[in-house]
Amino acid sequence: MAWFKRTQKGIQTPTEDKKDVPKGLWYKSPTGKIVDAEQLESNFYVSPEDGYHVRIGSKEYFKILFDDNEFKELDKNMTSKDPLGFKDTKKYTDRLKAAEDKTGLKDAVRTAVGKSKGKELVIACMDFSFIGGSMGSVVGEKIARGADYSLKNNIPFMIISKSGGARMMEAALSLMQLAKTSVKLAQLAEAKIPYISLCTDPTTGGTTASFAMLGDINISEPGALIGFAGPRVVKDTTGKDLPDDFQTAEFVKEHGFLDFIVKRSELKNKVNLYLDLIQNQPVRK
Repeated sequence: MAWFKRTQKGIQTPTEDKKDVPKGLWYKSPTGKIVDAEQLESNFYVSPEDGYHVRIGSKEYFKILFDDNEFKELDKNMTSKDPLGFKDTKKYTDRLKAAEDKTGLKDAVRTAVGKSKGKELVIACMDFSFIGGSMGSVVGEKIARGADYSLKNNIPFMIISKSGGARMMEAALSLMQLAKTSVKLAQLAEAKIPYISLCTDPTTGGTTASFAMLGDINISEPGALIGFAGPRVVKDTTGKDLPDDFQTAEFVKEHGFLDFIVKRSELKNKVNLYLDLIQNQPVRK
């Protein structure tokens, strides 16, 4: 029974002297790879061993795309109302307040204008951390106003989608945003102002059914989930088994819905290369 007895004393640390690893010091990717948090940040929040793109928000994307992280935020203080008096397990107004307190955001999208590689660009970036990146009236209105800013100033427009779909607490008002944003993007196309759509993980529901798939060029990060309904709903509807990679960015690209997939570390260069080419400008280094 010696197997179950300690035959030699090792290093013993008193309980009161043991320390927990500080939260956020390490990140574990879905494949089990362990990454130092500082290394992850310096690598654009991409796991260096397996290339997994960690979900990030507008703060990080603005830092990646805008020169020196300098930009002017548009409609910064716009917030949602509760016109339907929605009640579920808690009031919609309480849900909004809780999300704002938790994230420091006013809603699920931020819009900003700044310079990217020396030329102006308007970016609308969604934040999944705010009620699952759901699209309500504020999301639609801020995207529409961002498009208006691009139209008025003749500046290229970019939307970074990261959404679970329409916001159920606003019902039909949420669904109306699909039409409103689509009309604004049609106005950009008519004025020949470039619009780039970047789909990140996840891009689903009404977002996919509107502005996320209306880009002059539709691009995505590797491995992003892109689709309208979830795989379970699709399987139940069609009665067919789905491929293992169903609704991944790679599957979507193979079937013609994406132009290319870009690693986050190459995003700024790729976006500006496309803008230089489409606007017949010298390529910026």
